[in-house]
Amino acid sequence: MKKTAVVTGASSGIGEATARRLAAEGYDVVAGARRRERLDALAAEVPSITPFTLDVTSQESVDALAASLERCDVLVNNAGGALGTESVAEGRPDEWQRMYDTNVLGTLRMTQALLPRLVESGDGVLVLLTSTAGLVPYEGGGGYVAAKHAQSSMAGTLRLELVGQPVRVVEIAPGMVRSEGFAVTRFRGDEAAAARVYEGVPDPLTSDDVADAIAWSVTRPAHVNIDRIVIRPRAQAAQHKVHRVGG
Repeated sequence: MKKTAVVTGASSGIGEATARRLAAEGYDVVAGARRRERLDALAAEVPSITPFTLDVTSQESVDALAASLERCDVLVNNAGGALGTESVAEGRPDEWQRMYDTNVLGTLRMTQALLPRLVESGDGVLVLLTSTAGLVPYEGGGGYVAAKHAQSSMAGTLRLELVGQPVRVVEIAPGMVRSEGFAVTRFRGDEAAAARVYEGVPDPLTSDDVADAIAWSVTRPAHVNIDRIVIRPRAQAAQHKVHRVGG
């Protein structure tokens, strides 16, 4: 029987690219997200992808997905995102709450719901899509930095708690990625402000670059655990050090 991979936030960006890549690797992929019309279009294009309307901030929605599965060999916790660029002093508590609920508690809900299936598979892989924001703070990162630090800590804790169980825990921490919608959401729909993030940066990462790292990690032999991959474009040496041209 083919292995099954579940990918959250799969209607665009890194999630969509990961669903496509894992399907190409031979998995039956359950693609979960809120925008069902986009999932349906993806599934029509890639027959081994099954769409599922999913909101990781809803326990009922997560439980419904878990109940629909016959098996789960890989879980990619990709759903998340950033909101706002204010300082901590000026941060909006409601946006901090939304970021925590999606990035951290969404990962918690999905992991709790599907961990028994991952163990039952005999070779489960649990992927947490974090960020370099989860490793190094930066001004204006505020709630996103806090949420990604929490998610990164969860990966390390899971690895300790699951040692001896047939489950690998992988953290993928990308730096600057030009993925569909991420920056626009962060700037609350201001496309011009979102475009300035990447202005002059030669070749930021793409969603496919990150999907490639995820696919490589989950397809290693069962005894090989890729603890963490930090992946940045060549133009980004660190959070605060980005090469830009023409400026």
